[in-house]
Amino acid sequence: MKMRRYRGISLVGFALSLGMCAAALTQEPPLPPGLETPSAAREKDSPAEPPLPPGLGGDTEVEPALPPGLGGQRSEEPALPPGLGDEGRSEVAAPEAGQRTFRDRLPFPLHGFIDLRGGLRTQGDPAQSKTAVIGETRLQLKSEKAWDRAVFEVTADVIADAVMEEADFDLRQARLTWSITDRLDLRVGRQVLTWGTGDLLFINDLFPKDWPSFFVGRDVEYLKAPSDAAKLGWYTDGVNIEFVYTPQFAADRFITGERISFYNPLFDRFQGADRPLTYNAPSDWFSGDEFAWRLYRRLGNYEVAAYGFAGYWKSPGGQRLIPFLQAMFPRLHAYGASMRGPVGKGIFNAEIGYYDSRDDAGGVNPLINNSEFRVLLGYEREIGKNFTAGVQYYLEHMMDYAAYRNTRIFLIEPRDQDRHLFTLRLTKLLMEQNLTLSCFAYYSPSDGDAYLRPHARYKVNDYWSVELGGNIFAGESDASFFGQFKHNTNFYGALRWSF
Repeated sequence: MKMRRYRGISLVGFALSLGMCAAALTQEPPLPPGLETPSAAREKDSPAEPPLPPGLGGDTEVEPALPPGLGGQRSEEPALPPGLGDEGRSEVAAPEAGQRTFRDRLPFPLHGFIDLRGGLRTQGDPAQSKTAVIGETRLQLKSEKAWDRAVFEVTADVIADAVMEEADFDLRQARLTWSITDRLDLRVGRQVLTWGTGDLLFINDLFPKDWPSFFVGRDVEYLKAPSDAAKLGWYTDGVNIEFVYTPQFAADRFITGERISFYNPLFDRFQGADRPLTYNAPSDWFSGDEFAWRLYRRLGNYEVAAYGFAGYWKSPGGQRLIPFLQAMFPRLHAYGASMRGPVGKGIFNAEIGYYDSRDDAGGVNPLINNSEFRVLLGYEREIGKNFTAGVQYYLEHMMDYAAYRNTRIFLIEPRDQDRHLFTLRLTKLLMEQNLTLSCFAYYSPSDGDAYLRPHARYKVNDYWSVELGGNIFAGESDASFFGQFKHNTNFYGALRWSF
């Protein structure tokens, strides 16, 4: 929602976020939360694929914790990547006796942060006129109100954006959680949803993501975009069931070229802010709705789950001929399963999924995504004191490949039937765990491309923290998954005050 042009504050934020980050690194950033785990359901204090590469997902900055037990218990919602939980909410020292702060006088609790963030490309981009990829001042406020069996939570961001030269408002959460009975919960409203076991790789998590935020250096909390949905959870001694209904299609915040350029194989060119992607997404309430469900329980030390989804490809999965080559969102059904638990000294996870492309069941329409089978295997463990490592293998297998080769548009380089991807995460905690150094790397031997995410965060004190990071893209082909973003390699810095 664009509110108005607001240039000055963002430009100040852009300069401060770069200058102050370097100065503050000489002081003493909080111990990042554990790598995400699927958890889910009823917690009162829980916060909550340009076409973007299918399957990216689940960012976390450190090693995930083993999911909680299920039998007869309510699991909590899956722990989200750093920043998706409550770590931005720091404890504030109590005022001296007789003193009352402004927040003390409010009839509700109030927390949040002010974040100054700026980032620059390392090279010129023929499809973009601006060197900056991000330059913003962001204020986030969050509060909640609890009753006997219900709690209402709200989180909202106000952003002054120098790159887009506008002020924005982003309502990230406005949800009511009602414990109908001891075993039945209902959560309604705007909320961030997440399922699955992957670390920055998604298969069965078909809730919306924000890929531009991910690629320009916003806090990883913003990888997950909110949905307007209703979530019903039923928790029994045998199995726990969650059902999510989204009355209006919730697409990814995908790459359009406005901030991050991409390669368009249909026109054999890089596309950016001068020619943003045009698309047509289902927009009607109830006729463009989506359904998702999950069954999960604990078997010994392992958490197992089954998933289902009926809706649409979350990022554009096809093209219309009229209007001429307009991006579209074909119908999609998905079915999958996952498992997570201890193996040796670490944690192993596995996930599979079948994507049934309903508008191209036989794979004969070259303008619509084929059906796919996806596999994810992962393992993480501590390899030294305060030093963790995680590896993953991911596969996308195109179904009906012969039909695809026979009907593909001859001007476009054909895809391989199998896309292989490996990831590596290394995380080191230093200086009494106030300094976090991490690097997450993607490498695809089939595509011949890679994506690196180095990151450093330093907690100065209970209120202040600074960050430095980068998004580095490389690829042999302009049309490959990460190679299409190679002109967008950038480095960023941030300064945050939490209250």
